[in-house]
Amino acid sequence: MAPLSAQDLRSHIVSLFAQALAQVAPGYAGATLALERPKAAEHGDFACNLALQLARPLRRNPRELAQALVAALPASQAIERTEIAGAGFVNVFVTAAAKRAALTAVLELESGYGRIDYGKGARVQVEFVSANPTGPLHVGHGRGAAYGASLANVLDFAGYAVEREYYVNDAGRQMDILALSTWLRYLQAQGVAVPFPPNAYQGEYVREMAAGIAAAHGTRYLRSADALLAGVPSVEEDAEAHLDALIANAKDVLGEDYAYVHQHALTEQLGDCRNDLQEFGVHFEHWFSERSLYEAGQVARALDQLEQAGHLYEQDGARWFRSTAFGDEKDRVVQRENGQYTYFASDIAYHLNKFERGFARVIDVWGADHHGYVARVKGALQAMGLDAQRLTVALVQFAVLYRDGKKASMSTRSGEFVTLRQLRDEVGNDAARLFYVLRKSDQHLDFDLDLAKSQNNENPVYYIQYAHARICSVLEEWGGDVGDLETVALSALDSPAELALLRELMEFPQVIEDAAHELAPHALAFYLKQLAAAFHSYYNSVRFLVEESSQREARLALVLGVRHVLRNGLRLLGVSAPEKM
Repeated sequence: MAPLSAQDLRSHIVSLFAQALAQVAPGYAGATLALERPKAAEHGDFACNLALQLARPLRRNPRELAQALVAALPASQAIERTEIAGAGFVNVFVTAAAKRAALTAVLELESGYGRIDYGKGARVQVEFVSANPTGPLHVGHGRGAAYGASLANVLDFAGYAVEREYYVNDAGRQMDILALSTWLRYLQAQGVAVPFPPNAYQGEYVREMAAGIAAAHGTRYLRSADALLAGVPSVEEDAEAHLDALIANAKDVLGEDYAYVHQHALTEQLGDCRNDLQEFGVHFEHWFSERSLYEAGQVARALDQLEQAGHLYEQDGARWFRSTAFGDEKDRVVQRENGQYTYFASDIAYHLNKFERGFARVIDVWGADHHGYVARVKGALQAMGLDAQRLTVALVQFAVLYRDGKKASMSTRSGEFVTLRQLRDEVGNDAARLFYVLRKSDQHLDFDLDLAKSQNNENPVYYIQYAHARICSVLEEWGGDVGDLETVALSALDSPAELALLRELMEFPQVIEDAAHELAPHALAFYLKQLAAAFHSYYNSVRFLVEESSQREARLALVLGVRHVLRNGLRLLGVSAPEKM
C-alpha cells in the first residue's frame, strides 16, 4: 500500500468504516460517517462515534455495535490498532509510517501544504470592517478586521475563490454629521462664534480636517453664524433635532460648497482608514460605495421589486417592509415620510447587488450588536425570491482593551477612543492580529496589553514565533542545504515526541477544512499553539546535530516540516514568522 496523504488517510479510514457498516447494518449504509481527533494522543489519532449514532435506531448496545464494526473493518496497513472506549467510541491508532507520510507531503509541498480543494473554486465574498468613515478605526474595528482578513485567507487556502469587500457608508446621516463637525471647527478657527453640539464628532482629527480646509482655501467657506443658527432648536429641547437643523442650514448656506466639505471629510477619513488597514496587513479587492447605489437607482429598483411582490405597504406617509412575515420582531421603514430612504433600504439594495454579482456565498462580518438585523436582511432577500441561505452573517463581539488594569473607553463621537493605530504602535501588528483571533469571534475578548507585549511563553505570539526562530537557529547551525532534506529516510522518527509532532503535521489540512467550514480562524490559532508546544517539548528533549547521520537528517527534516507548517499557518493569520528573536 502506497503512503497516503493526510487528507487521503482520513478518507481511507472513513471508507473502511463504511465497508464495515455495510456488512454490520446494510440498511444504514448511507449514515453520516465522521472522524474526530481525540484531544489526548493516548486515545488514538482518530475517533469514530458511528456505534453511538446508530445504537438507538438499530436497538443495539453501542459497545457491542462498536465491537461488531471493529470486527468487520477491512485490514489496512495504515491502521496499527483500534480500541473501544467509553460508551462506544472506536479509537483508531495509525501506523508510524502513515504519520511519516504527512511529513513527506510537507517537505514536497512546502508553502502549499494544507491547501485543499474543499471549496472547489466556488466564488465567496467576505465583506468586513465596513466602519463608517467618520473617524479613525478603533480597537473594536480591529477585531473585525483581523477576523475577516484571516477568515478570507483560510477560505482561499481551502479552495474558494474569495473576494474581500469594504462597504463604504458614504451616503448617510453620519457623514453629514462629520461634514458639519468639520465645518463648525473651521468656522471656530476663523473666529466665528458658533456652538459645537455635544453629539457632533469631538475628536482632534476633526480639527485637523478643518485646518486642512483653511490651509487649502483660506476663508472661502466662511458664513455668518446667524444664517447657520436661524430656526435651530436648542440642544436642551432636542439634541438630535438641533443637529439635524444645523445640517440642513449648513447645506442651505453653503450651497454647492457643501459638497466639497462633505467630500473633504470623506476623503480624509477613508484615506486614513485605507492606510491603517494596509499597515495592519488587511487588503480588499473592492471598496464599494453606498452612494453608488443611489446614483445608479439601485435602491429605488430594489424597493420597486419588493413593492411588486406585495411586501411593502404605506402607513403614516412612510413605506414599510413587512419583515414580520420573515421572522423579524416588527416591520421596518424603508422610506420615510419626507421621501428619504433609510439605511435598511440601501442595505437591501446592496445585498441584492451582491447576489446579482453571482457569488455562491456571501459572508457579512458584523458587530454582535447587529444581531437583530440579520432576520430583516435575510427576509428582504427571501421576499425578492433569492436564496437567503447563501448569506451567512458572522458576528464579532467587541474587544475590550485593558491598559494598566483599566478598561479604555471607546466612543467615536466623544473622541475618547483608542485607535487601532495606537494599539498597533503599542503592541505591534503581530500581537494585534493573533490576539484578535485567539477566541471564537462571537465571544467577548479582553485584550491584555501587558501579556501582548511580554516576551515569555505565556504570550502565545511569542511562543509560536519562538518555535519558528528556534528551528531557523537549528538549521543555521547545521549549515546544510535544506533542499537535501526532502528525500532523506524518515524511518528513524519513532520516539513518542517525534510521533506527536508527526501527528500534528498530519492534522493541518483538516484544521484548514474545519476552520473554513466553521468560519473559525481561531481554530487555526489554537492549532499553531499546539504545534509550537509539541515542538518546544521535542526541542527540550533531544539533540538534533547528533553523529549518526540518518537520525540527524531525519530530525532536521522533521523540524523543517514544522517550520513550513508554522509559516503557512501564521501567514494565513497575518502574522510574521521571524527567523531570529
